Amino acid sequence: MQTRKKYIFLTFLASWLLLFLFGGDQLRRFSFFSGKKAEARRNWPRWTDRSLLKSFADAEELPRDGDPSLLSPWERRAAWLSVYRSSRCRMETCFDFSRCEKHGFKVFTYPQERGQPVSETYGKILSSIERSRYHTANPEEACLFILSIDTLDRDHLSGQYVQNVDEKIRSFPLWNGGRNHLIFNLYSGTWPDYAGDLGFDIGQAILAKASFDTESFRPGFDVSIPLFSKDHPQRGRDRGWLHQDSVPPKKKYLLVFKGKRYLTGIGSSTRNALHHIHNGKDIISLTTCKHGKDWEKHKDTRCDKDNIDYERFDYQELLHNSTFCIVPRGRRLGSFRFLEALQAACIPVLLSDGWELPFAEAIDWGKAAVVGSERLLLQIPSAVRCIHPERVLAFQQQTQFLWDAYFSSVDKIVHTTLEHGYSPSKKFTAFIRAASQAGSLSQPILRLIQAVSGSQYCAQIVVLWSCEKPPPPSGKWPQTTVPLTIIQGRRQLSDRFFPFEAIQTDAVLSLDEDTSLSTSEVDFAFLVWRSFPERIVGFPTQSHFWDPKQGRWGYTSRWTNELSIVLTAAAFYHRYYHSLFTEYLPAGLRELVDGLAACEDILMNVLVAAVTKLPPIKVTQRKQHKELVAQQAECRDGAAGTPPPGQRSPSALHSAPAEVKGTAGSRPFSQQQDCLNQLADWFGYMPLVSSQLRLDPVLFKDQVSVLRKKYPSLEKP
Repeated sequence: MQTRKKYIFLTFLASWLLLFLFGGDQLRRFSFFSGKKAEARRNWPRWTDRSLLKSFADAEELPRDGDPSLLSPWERRAAWLSVYRSSRCRMETCFDFSRCEKHGFKVFTYPQERGQPVSETYGKILSSIERSRYHTANPEEACLFILSIDTLDRDHLSGQYVQNVDEKIRSFPLWNGGRNHLIFNLYSGTWPDYAGDLGFDIGQAILAKASFDTESFRPGFDVSIPLFSKDHPQRGRDRGWLHQDSVPPKKKYLLVFKGKRYLTGIGSSTRNALHHIHNGKDIISLTTCKHGKDWEKHKDTRCDKDNIDYERFDYQELLHNSTFCIVPRGRRLGSFRFLEALQAACIPVLLSDGWELPFAEAIDWGKAAVVGSERLLLQIPSAVRCIHPERVLAFQQQTQFLWDAYFSSVDKIVHTTLEHGYSPSKKFTAFIRAASQAGSLSQPILRLIQAVSGSQYCAQIVVLWSCEKPPPPSGKWPQTTVPLTIIQGRRQLSDRFFPFEAIQTDAVLSLDEDTSLSTSEVDFAFLVWRSFPERIVGFPTQSHFWDPKQGRWGYTSRWTNELSIVLTAAAFYHRYYHSLFTEYLPAGLRELVDGLAACEDILMNVLVAAVTKLPPIKVTQRKQHKELVAQQAECRDGAAGTPPPGQRSPSALHSAPAEVKGTAGSRPFSQQQDCLNQLADWFGYMPLVSSQLRLDPVLFKDQVSVLRKKYPSLEKP
């Protein structure tokens, strides 16, 4: 036994000696590199480590270790985390909703400090906020805070770069680590890599940033905004170039680009390759090297010829006469030409990999732009040639809508940022249009107010009083658990879609005074709307159809397997559509609404369908809506906004479908059909989309008591 142990020990000792003699050099190498790793972290790769990296260039051509542009992946990640330390922020974790409960969604802008100038662009942003309905001068009422420090340009080589932002914001008593703050930024990083470094820690603040990349973008929290110039109008009505009622003819060019070509640095590879698709016929791709102070030092063999060709074409003329416009990345992911192409109805062809497109969480860019890949540039010409002309027209129309609705002014960009950057509450505002006698309130509206106020999701009730006589005194209105506000209307049908400041929630439940709904029906419809906030979700429906005999569109309330219109007598939708209805649509269409019965219902449905390209959603109800005769005695006959007997208010809930023929010659719907056809003429096509979908609560027939179920009043015992 002892001898065996002795042999094992000798074998072990011999193994170590052999390892030391033949492998010592390798161990010393390992120890050397391990020691290096323990040293201060250096730039990667180390170009002067010739033993590790074979050199294919002269030593003077190689970058030095001190070059700040040569960051390793680890160092780039560390630099990003130093700015975005709260990279996992969401509204639920980094935003204090309790500040918004008492006064609603109010925005406070910090007072301007002495000796701290702001750029013209940031001044426009602050002005837009201060003139908006969200602004408050009292920080105690504020839900969101905006810094007075100009953070738009964070390129430290820029003359508008503000120094020591970290120290300044930490001294603000309201900063609170950035919680409930919104920071605007257009330019981040600097030469040569133009990384997303802002130069200060944003903490838990929401970032509204241009050229946002998808890796650093925090979904549901940050907001990607477009890059716009200092000359962008404050609140001008600079409409798109595609005029209404006009179908653009086939344009001279299919695909164009005219812009700078970077000879070195980030963004140069994409623009340097654009000349490969130029054919001088229907594809024009023009670049110039002639920009910057020392462009001649870096110019290549193509520069002189490119500069000559560049001067032969006018940029605005190319925009006007091309179907598609290439929008490649610049030094940063975004560029000014993105908005320029939208306004010109030139369909953007995006070549900027990793760009989080502006307001992409609210806009479906697949309907207005062609999103390409920088690596597949040569496939772009054949790809755009394959797009059908009808789809091209739809693309062009969508570019015009997006330009007019979201991007045509600084006001619209800022207000869209506020609207989509924060959801005021997960509740709704009941908006009731009333036309009752001044002395007393009708029983239907009293029951409606009680039913709606009983909803756990109801935040407030706003009544639009549209009768000539004044509304009843406050003591006559029912007591409710939620605030009840009375607004005196102008007795016009289009008033119900005016963006009243009293509406504080995203969700609006539009109601007529004679609508009959239960609390359970309201709760269920609201939960459905929260899943489809871009659509109209409601109860009574109508549909449109093409009448070949009359050669025009028809309107019917017959019970069919399709629907395309949800009446706003009982419907949920986003309050943003109030702004679009009032600000985007021309005054002539609103006048049309005021003159024809039921036209405001149709126009709102047409507007939403034109924006979303989606149909409304019908939810079922327990009670059968009945055709009610308007109480004309309570308002003057023939009063504006109140149709005479026989022409029900546009929000009437048409039932009794067996009595309605539903043809183009149906007398009850003659005004609705006139309205429908005039709207189709104005839009140039029929925007309404039909659907066969209806959503009902799942009512299982089982042994469980109805009283124990979620919607007991919707299920018959």
